[in-house]
Amino acid sequence: MKNKLFFAFIFVAISIIGLIFYREPVKIATNPVFSSDNTVTSSLRVIFFDVGQGDSALIITPQDKTILVDGGPDDKVLAKLGKYLPLGKKKIDYMILTHPHADHLDGLVSVLSRYDVGEIYYSGVAHTTYAFMEWLELVKAKNITMKIVNKPQVLDLESGVKLDFLYPNKDLSGMEIKWQEESKFVKINNLNNVSIVFKLIYGQTKFLFTGDAETPVEEELLKDKVDLRADVLKVAHHGSHSSTGDKFLKAIQPEIAVISSGVGNDFGHPHSRTLRRLERRGVKIFRTDTDGDVEIRSDWKEVTKE
Repeated sequence: MKNKLFFAFIFVAISIIGLIFYREPVKIATNPVFSSDNTVTSSLRVIFFDVGQGDSALIITPQDKTILVDGGPDDKVLAKLGKYLPLGKKKIDYMILTHPHADHLDGLVSVLSRYDVGEIYYSGVAHTTYAFMEWLELVKAKNITMKIVNKPQVLDLESGVKLDFLYPNKDLSGMEIKWQEESKFVKINNLNNVSIVFKLIYGQTKFLFTGDAETPVEEELLKDKVDLRADVLKVAHHGSHSSTGDKFLKAIQPEIAVISSGVGNDFGHPHSRTLRRLERRGVKIFRTDTDGDVEIRSDWKEVTKE
């Protein structure tokens, strides 16, 4: 009986993903807004939320478009959005779910319940939790366009803001579950390694978001000679020792690293080995467990910690 219920659960999950309308990203060529003295009139803001042991970040473009990257483990994200968005603003233009682990996904269910969302970017990998099912049901009920990241692609926004999706570089739709001859489901061993990895680009500045991607993803990106250079690195997997290798850091050359982790978490995040790697390269480290929300701004030419 349990097996039948499990199979039914997965079938519904995959069916919902299939029903959600998918389109290729639309590229819109635009330019930044300059003042009379040839300076950019407003900044790009990136706020890495302190949501405990989880990940969530809000990007606010110079034209006040909003991009929410992951939602943390619970509804703390709602208070954060209320703090940084104008009173009464209930629109998230873009939502990115890097991968469906609870500490990245669950808060997005609350966001979908209370905010209008324009488009969602996701890897297409199914998961077996009720929160994931609820998230998919809300996406379907609200008729939100979901775009599957299955190859390198660029989303060109206004004012010179771009999202450069680097990974997945192949179709992972439905890969979390595979059929065997015995008609049993087999799960991917590590959902961290289906994380969306992307660069946020504004003018001459770059932010690299890595989800929870671990060494295998880093090695694949390095092997493919992907341009990983970035001013700001969102450190993968909450600073775990299984990510942020020396070769990966050398390719990125970050000025600032942000680690999202919870105070006194049970995983020992961030790991001392990861912190030492960053320190040896002279990277400025900010942590949500010690610094609270971390806001970084770009003025087109350089980044500054607020």
